[in-house]
Order: sequence, then C-alpha cells, then structure tokens
Amino acid sequence: MTDTATLSRSAEAFPGLRTRDGSRWHYLDSAATAQKPQDVIDATVRAMGADYATVHRGVYSRSADMTLAFEAARRNVAALIGGQENELVFTRGATEAINLVAQSWGLANLEPGDRILLSQLEHHSNIVPWQLIRERTGLVIDVCPLTADGRIDLDAAERMLTPAHKLVAFAHVSNVLGSVLDVNRAVALAHGVGAKILIDGCQAVARLPVDVAAMGCDFYALSAHKLYGPTGIGALWARSELLDAMPPWQGGGSMIDRVTFERTTWAPAPQRFEAGTPAIVEAIGFAAAADYVRKAGLAAIHAHEAALVVKARAELGRINAVRLFGPEESAGIVSFALEGVHPHDLGTILDEENVAIRAGHHCAQPLMDHLGVPATARASFGIYSDESDIAALVRGIERTLRIFA
Repeated sequence: MTDTATLSRSAEAFPGLRTRDGSRWHYLDSAATAQKPQDVIDATVRAMGADYATVHRGVYSRSADMTLAFEAARRNVAALIGGQENELVFTRGATEAINLVAQSWGLANLEPGDRILLSQLEHHSNIVPWQLIRERTGLVIDVCPLTADGRIDLDAAERMLTPAHKLVAFAHVSNVLGSVLDVNRAVALAHGVGAKILIDGCQAVARLPVDVAAMGCDFYALSAHKLYGPTGIGALWARSELLDAMPPWQGGGSMIDRVTFERTTWAPAPQRFEAGTPAIVEAIGFAAAADYVRKAGLAAIHAHEAALVVKARAELGRINAVRLFGPEESAGIVSFALEGVHPHDLGTILDEENVAIRAGHHCAQPLMDHLGVPATARASFGIYSDESDIAALVRGIERTLRIFA
C-alpha cells in the first residue's frame, strides 16, 4: 500500500509526463488513456525483444517460456479483479469484450420481445453493440434514467425491471461524470428478475478495488490502456458456466480442438474466444500494469484521486463561468462547461499552457443530450496527478476567460 504523498510523486516514474524541454506536462486525460510507468514500458520491451517468441505452438524452449508468461499474465489480470484464469478472455479492449458478449451470448440467448436495460450515461461501446443485436433479434432496449447528481437511478431500475429483461448492462464508473455505480445492488436487482448483468469496468479497474466474485456480476469488461498498460488489449471476465455455454464468435487458429472440412470442434473457454495469434507483448504489459496498481494499492489510488476531485471541484466552483456536472464525490473525473467558450477552444488554449484535457462528447452523446450540452470539458486524474495539475488547469481557464472577454 502506498500513501497519497508517495502517489503524488509517482510522476517521476512516468516518462510521458515530461515535455520535450523537460518541463512537466499537466496530463488530465487519464480517463481517455493513462500514461505508462517505466515498469510497464520495460516489461513490454523485454517481451518484444530478448524474450520474444510465439505462444501455444512452439516446441522450443523460448516459446514454452513465453507461453508460461502469457498464461501467467492471464492469471495475474484475473486475480486483480478477483477472478480465475479460466474465466478471463483476452480481447482487443473493453469494446471488443462487450461485443463478444453481445455477439456470442446475446445471439444465443436473446429472442424477439426480450428486453435489456442500459442507462443514460453509458459509453457508446455499451450501447451500439446492443443496437446491432436488436436488429437481428428483435429485442427491446430500455434506458434507466439518472439521479439529479448524475448517478444511475437504481430506484428507477427496480421499478423498470421485469421478468422480460434478460440482461442489464451498466458502467461501473461513468467516463464523463465519474459517478460510481452501486454494483452490488445493481446485481441484486438484475438477478431478482432472472436477468444477467454486464458491468463496463473500463474506468473502474484503475481507480477502485474490484472483486467480481464478491459483486456477483455475470460479465465484467476491462481495458489495459486505462490501467497504465498498453493499447490493443483488454479482457472479458465471465462466470465459467456462462463461458462454457457460449459459442465462439470468431473462427481461426488457436480457438479450435480439431478441424476437418466436414466439421470443427472448439477448444474450451477461454481459448475458444481467442482466435488467431494473441497480443502476446500486450498481455505481458497488461500484467505488468496490474502489478503496478496492485503494489500502489487501489484503495490508496482511489483516495488520492478522490481528494483531487474535491480540490478541483472547489477551485472550479469559485469561477462563476464554470458549470460543473456530476456528483460531488466521483472517481477521479470532473466534467465541466465554460460559459461562452466551446470545450474544443478551451482545450486548445490549455494545450498552450501544457495542460491536456479531453473536450467533446466523450463517446456518450445520449448523456450530452441529457445534460443539454453538445460537449463538455473533462479533467481526469491518475496515480501521477497532483495539485499542481489543478493549479495549471485553473490558470489556463482564467487565461481563456480573459481571451474571450
């Protein structure tokens, strides 16, 4: 476990947080993608260099060693969220993990008239896959509203859920508002009507302790690059009995038992869902990132980011032109609008001040419609963030207001 003071100094371990002239880059876009610690960079370089070989196929020693490392990475990532290795499928990211559930479990289990429940704050990656399945199955999508402070309204969900609902799919942490779902209650509500529940954990795994077994969910999607790991890899955790019953959704090498021109039999889960040569180097980096946050302590990371949210909202709240969105307490994310200034213009001016924020609809256009804005500015914190980043953000906003005065 690492204390907050140590976390605030951890920027030294992240080479991406320096500009070319050596000054600090105030990186406030961790919800989009996190900077990488040197430990993760070193692990991926070793995996791509001195340790590199294919996995699962080679009979030579380095291939065997890399296979062991690859499967150890699977165990490592699964353990980070309280799961077992046979329950974890490597994917290209959380988006692919959700699509996997939709295309495999969804097509096998959803029929015309069945209903699923999403929420108003979902990322497009937890909306569009279900719309695609709706076109093929005739299912009905219901949308759970939000509370006044931007949380998924579980009281409303309780009223909406019926035995016709086969799936609930909610974000653990909103990528726009930072609001945290009461997962245990959401699971109880879904299971109470016989529905399965998928949790989009993209923003949660780098910010909160996660234990899928304790939560009791059925599916959990996560991404490596938001967890200080590489892009191009993520994972789907699912209860083993669900994976075992799900058909493959892509065909090719590695996911088969035996192939003839007459018929093909499948490998057991999770390999059944990993067609082709896997992202070997990325999996090693994923595991290194899991080690990094485990060593720091996710409870400490959450406390660190929560304190920064309190500070940021207080500082931004003193600026009359700023409109804040979301709950007072959020998991490392603060979204806001600046009166008379488009978020893209604000982002451009802040960039001149070595401050990086996100500006746009954040792949959550239905939420923007709900908020009544076309876009927001979003500051999101990481393990390396500190109060100097907030001070730089405020200075940049004040300069922007002077420019637009």
